[in-house]
Amino acid sequence: MARPAVGAALRRCAECGGYEYSGAPACSVCRELVDNIVEDAWSAFLLQWDAGGDQEAVLAEMVTAEPDRHDWRVVDAALDRLVCSDCGGRLGRGPVDCAACNLAHGFRYAAIETDRPGVPPGNEHAVRVNVSVVRRPQGISENEVLVRRLLLPVVLVGLLPTTEAAQRVSALIKRSAPEGRARLIEQAIEDMFSPR
Repeated sequence: MARPAVGAALRRCAECGGYEYSGAPACSVCRELVDNIVEDAWSAFLLQWDAGGDQEAVLAEMVTAEPDRHDWRVVDAALDRLVCSDCGGRLGRGPVDCAACNLAHGFRYAAIETDRPGVPPGNEHAVRVNVSVVRRPQGISENEVLVRRLLLPVVLVGLLPTTEAAQRVSALIKRSAPEGRARLIEQAIEDMFSPR
């Protein structure tokens, strides 16, 4: 399934009960939806280049050598296809103490972000950051991962919280008990974007 269209209604995940995408990385259905954001772009990139599976590694190396010339989703997918020489995992997604993965992870942010028509400026950056955090949560605070994963469905449909709204969510996290935090944050996000 491709990412939702701008203005689409949020849908609940049958597996985790949260909004689709928001259960990642723990929920396998949501994790697959998030990964498909990247994989769908890679598939289109391969078609554009008329490349087969045997050429993927070469294309992945080309893309990661010049991330500023490619869409962020293509760069993320290219990194997934390369093996880190230090930790042996997917390049850019290794443990926090892996210098090579940290370097590759940083370079991913040189890639192109293009806002879709009908979204506020900066929406694609929000999508990209949230996807990146959900796909590579190591080294990120538990609260930051929680907010990023719960905001992901909202930014995917083209909405973007204001600075003030984001600050309210941050304050709510700090004063809420861990056991009810996810539901409180989800409710705050729903309130943020509900019609008045």
